[in-house]
Formats: sequence, structure tokens, C-alpha cells
Amino acid sequence: MMILELHREGLSVSAIARRAGMDRKTVRKYIAGGATAPAYGLRATRPTLIGAFTAFVTERVKDTAG
Repeated sequence: MMILELHREGLSVSAIARRAGMDRKTVRKYIAGGATAPAYGLRATRPTLIGAFTAFVTERVKDTAG
């Protein structure tokens, strides 16, 4: 919202970018998008490196604990 207000006041894209600490392309994107907030979707979960060994490690822990 701050970017849009500064744009309405007549500041240049470069001046807004300096004040906001953003890149000029990002400022232009927000000005072009208007008052809508960016929409982010959910990310797909990625397999872990240890995922293939989870069953083995679990069994080893059970064997040593019991």
C-alpha cells in the first residue's frame, strides 16, 4: 500500500524503490497490480534424504532400546 501511495504522490519508480528498499522491477509490478496482494499457493512437499532409510533407522532404535 505504501508503494501505491507514493506513486499517487508523484514519486518516480526509482525513488519509490530506494525508499522501500526494493528493486525497480518489483515496484513496477506492484504498481501495475494495483491494490491486490500477491497470491502464493501451497508448495508440494519434497522427499527428504533420510526418507528411504526411516524404516531401517526405526528398527535399529527399537533393537538397541529393547
